[in-house]
Amino acid sequence: MTTESLKRPLRSLLPRPARTWVSRKRFLTCRPPVGWVRFGSLRRTSPISSAWGHDRGRPINRQYIESFLSAHADDIRGRVLEVADNHYTVRFGGPRVTQSDVLHAAPGNPRATLVGDLAKTEDLPADAFDCIILTQVMQYIYDARAAARNLHRALKPGGVVLATLPGLEKVSAPDDTAWGDYWRFTPTSARALFAEAFGATTVTTRAYGNVFAAVASLAGLSQEDVRRSELDALDLDFPVIVAVRATKTAR
Repeated sequence: MTTESLKRPLRSLLPRPARTWVSRKRFLTCRPPVGWVRFGSLRRTSPISSAWGHDRGRPINRQYIESFLSAHADDIRGRVLEVADNHYTVRFGGPRVTQSDVLHAAPGNPRATLVGDLAKTEDLPADAFDCIILTQVMQYIYDARAAARNLHRALKPGGVVLATLPGLEKVSAPDDTAWGDYWRFTPTSARALFAEAFGATTVTTRAYGNVFAAVASLAGLSQEDVRRSELDALDLDFPVIVAVRATKTAR
């Protein structure tokens, strides 16, 4: 008796919708019949990790952030500004960086070379930086339009800002308490925000993520919990991260 012949009587015991679903072998692409969804470890009303998956491994959003920065590593050169620390400046800029600056919104960060608010014109020097790395910062700035204008002002002509913004991501409670967690973005809103300050022709955007990656990230899973192929799949209806590259037009 073949394996297929053994399967036939078992299939006959299933309800017709389930039998059709199984026979088509479309487990990953076809919606399961009502009542057949199995939530497993995700059937809970609190996240598996409240720390973005840091306590399990590498956060899912970092896969997208680092892929974007790696793809544009050549932009990270000369005098570079990063927020909070210079981890990505060093990692992706290497010897192309001649001066590394760190911006922090409040005094007390020993790594900071500049203390100020991105939304305030006087807190950043003008025409100073060849590159600004801004990962997961814009959501904490209520006047995001002013911040985008100040990023443009702070760049040298020909300089580039590499920014990532949250799409389908949870609120960060500590940052919400400290600064306020105001915004989530779509590719359309991110492009409009930077195009207003930089000009539409100098701005490109890219979305990262899909429904599975969004659910996994919201649940607090880490990269180690999922397959790389599951993160690499792109569905523009479910952007986990939106990345922006904007250039200040050279005079």
